[in-house]
Amino acid sequence: MSEIPNTDPEGIDSVRMTWNNWPRTKVEASKCVIPLAASISPIRPHSEIPTLPYPPLRCKTCTSIMNCFSRVDFTAKIWICPFCYQRNHFPPHYSMISETNLPAELYSQYTTIEYTLGDKNHNPVGEIDAKSAFVFVLDTCMIEEEFEYVKSEVKRAIGLLPENAMVGFVSFGTQVQVHELGFSDMSKVYVFRGTKEISKDQVMEQLGIGVAGRRNVPGAGVGGYQQQKGMHVQNSGVTRFLLPASDCEFTLNSLLDELQTDQWPVAPGTRASRCTGVALSVAAGLLGACLPGTGARIVALVGGPCTEGPGTIISKDLSDPVRSHKDLDKDAAPYFKKAVKFYDSLAKQLVSQGHVLDLFASALDQVGVAEMKVAVERTGGLVVLSESFGHSVFKDSFKRVFENGEHSLGLCFNGTLEINCSKDIKIQGIIGPCTSMEKKGPSVADTVIGEGNTTAWKMCGLDKSTCLTVFFDLSSSEKSNNPGAMNPQLYLQFLTSYQNPEGLMLLRVTTVTRRWVDSAANSEELVQGFDQETAAVVMARLTSLKMEAEEGFDATRWLDRNLIRVCSRFGEYRKDDPTSFTLNSFFSFFPQFLFNLRRSQFVQVFNNSPDETAYFRMLLNRENITNAAVMIQPSLISYSFNSLPQPALLDVASIGADRILLLDSYFSVVIFHGMTIAQWRNLGYQNQPEHQAFAQLLQAPKEDAQMIIHDRFPVPRLVVCDQHGSQARFLLAKLNPSATYNNANEMAAGSDIIFTDDVSLQVFFEHLQRLAVQS
Repeated sequence: MSEIPNTDPEGIDSVRMTWNNWPRTKVEASKCVIPLAASISPIRPHSEIPTLPYPPLRCKTCTSIMNCFSRVDFTAKIWICPFCYQRNHFPPHYSMISETNLPAELYSQYTTIEYTLGDKNHNPVGEIDAKSAFVFVLDTCMIEEEFEYVKSEVKRAIGLLPENAMVGFVSFGTQVQVHELGFSDMSKVYVFRGTKEISKDQVMEQLGIGVAGRRNVPGAGVGGYQQQKGMHVQNSGVTRFLLPASDCEFTLNSLLDELQTDQWPVAPGTRASRCTGVALSVAAGLLGACLPGTGARIVALVGGPCTEGPGTIISKDLSDPVRSHKDLDKDAAPYFKKAVKFYDSLAKQLVSQGHVLDLFASALDQVGVAEMKVAVERTGGLVVLSESFGHSVFKDSFKRVFENGEHSLGLCFNGTLEINCSKDIKIQGIIGPCTSMEKKGPSVADTVIGEGNTTAWKMCGLDKSTCLTVFFDLSSSEKSNNPGAMNPQLYLQFLTSYQNPEGLMLLRVTTVTRRWVDSAANSEELVQGFDQETAAVVMARLTSLKMEAEEGFDATRWLDRNLIRVCSRFGEYRKDDPTSFTLNSFFSFFPQFLFNLRRSQFVQVFNNSPDETAYFRMLLNRENITNAAVMIQPSLISYSFNSLPQPALLDVASIGADRILLLDSYFSVVIFHGMTIAQWRNLGYQNQPEHQAFAQLLQAPKEDAQMIIHDRFPVPRLVVCDQHGSQARFLLAKLNPSATYNNANEMAAGSDIIFTDDVSLQVFFEHLQRLAVQS
């Protein structure tokens, strides 16, 4: 590794690849074991990205955009596309260009650049300019205390919304209530039965927005025109059910004050009847009728499992437990497939309307995140799972969604991503929060990973930290004879168009280049371009996908086999001599990452509910590489009297009686006090003036933990515990068990042992070396 750590490994392009030098042929690529993949954060802000006020120039054959890798003939006023070698003429307004007078897009440092496409979604509704909309869908089947927590958070959120954001409100329990906010004389509610599926047309009819709404179906003569030019006042649904935040804040606050928990009687031994599926259908139908194509989010606040109507995940009988991983494996979850199918069709409807589903689930039992995952992920929605609406994980995360300024998430709408690539490169698909637009083209691969069969994807919702993983393949032909075949560089171009929070349409163009290497002749160059952190995260994402999609998939064995293949291919050793095995420094951390991945919650699911697993996987798939790496291999910092805070090995040997450890495993942050420290703290030494240093030692990890929590979404859970305390399990579960009850006699005083039969990292390495060198 280089001496100076790279503080921003993603750079201006926000692209990281498993291999930064690519093998030439499909056969050579398969020998690399780790797939050719790129992780991209399409709209991550960077201070050096210029924004241009004019439209980009496109190649007339492959429609890729002119960039700093295009060759330019200044005398003939021609540019040559690096993807298809087409010669394109510059338009008249570029007539002034010369080698000393270049437009910004040809500067070599601007590999990523943004163009302003204008204010496309200008939707004047009456006098209102609707750039974004939020429909809150609130569960009323919960105990009074929880209900008060969630109502106060919704009130706070409405106060934080931009004044011109449109707001709608739907509450649900046994039935669904749509509140007519535009009727301020008294509260007026439309009720839908919770037992049967309801179509968009039925929603429109019952709410009385049928005629005006139907004209706005995209593509229908007048409707298509109106969608471009903005909704006209005749669409009364907008002014009745969706109002600007500034106009309806008072109405909504008083409505929330009067709103009661679901009054439907619940017999002893049964669950409340909760029709989550119908509520979300109604909200989607309402938005589809009023604001198709306008950026809008359905904010669902759910406090328990759906037991009524479509999307049901469990019966009302309390003696019937909610499905577990074992039930799913044995096909003993009778409601699961039907509910997933329902949310799959809801996802398609939301994607066609350009709307997002955000899920905030807070309950001690499962609520059905595993079933709803498809609708949240395909629309690019946010998801937060917590134990209670009063917990800081929910409260602080929910507030972050609506905050402005430096700390905001930068929520954007209506994104599409298109990818152009050099001739021999094929795209297999994307893992992450997006939907395939089924746009065929010469660069679509035969095999599909995730959302595939396309070169364009839709992201209804995306934000500053959204990250996608693109999988590439090489065409099977041996070295092709086209004129560019001997070009040593390959090119990839990512085009992301999106509507920013201010309502402007922007297009971000990122063009990256990498080297082709003849890996059969020169594997050294290949090795030097390996990014082990990205590779570990890509393997984790691929494993999670396979665990969901392939029945009977054995994740641990698959990871082990791939790791052994990597070590045999890139390690240096004498055949059948494990002691001679060494790994190049570019691969040195990779086995350790996979060791932690095998033990992580992504692979070992038996200890978590399907809801938790779905939640972890959704975040693994949408966060950037650095964050995802922390989910797989947590970071550990040690604080003690005689040294500055320093990174510690993720090993049980790092525990010491006179140390404090800070563990960051992304979803939770743990402050762990050694035995002696805990005793001194309980005796109150930190309050005595002569023990100032001890007070500072106790304070340091708290401050560092707060810094981590402050910058992260969803907000992690903070666990403060002591050695041998009940909550110490949050730390122990993540540590390498180098000391277990089998070898407790070798341990140092004051450290700890882990009661487990898991192998330790050292044993894992020994086995790996033995298997990698086998002839």
